[in-house]
Amino acid sequence: MLQIAFIAHDRKKDEIVNFVTAYEDAFKDAKLYSTGTTGTRIMEKTSLQIHRFMSGPLGGDQQIGALVARDELDLIIFLRDPLMAQPHEPDIIALLRLCDVQGIPVATNIATAELLVKAMMRGDFAWRELVHKYKPE
Repeated sequence: MLQIAFIAHDRKKDEIVNFVTAYEDAFKDAKLYSTGTTGTRIMEKTSLQIHRFMSGPLGGDQQIGALVARDELDLIIFLRDPLMAQPHEPDIIALLRLCDVQGIPVATNIATAELLVKAMMRGDFAWRELVHKYKPE
């Protein structure tokens, strides 16, 4: 079962809700996580159940980062607002760095999210199972 996290800055929340609604069937068998408001908004428009962490600025990005650090996520869709300064920018950079360290695919815009979800639907994320199977303890 894939484990996926959703994060969206304020001006991207409608976009992520529309995206997840469009691909609801693709996400229905995954274990889903999100930051607070993003998860609430998605659950209001879909039948998906999402484990919600705190709001990003209040530590939710770091909570998701903890899952990444333990290599417990397979994909993050993080729709960032590149035109608005974020007060918790250091947390965002730390999360993205952890994704690079752990090799976790992360989409920061809708175009990349679309490509990664299409790959997920084709079964292209099977490589993650091999990573876990042969990971040195």
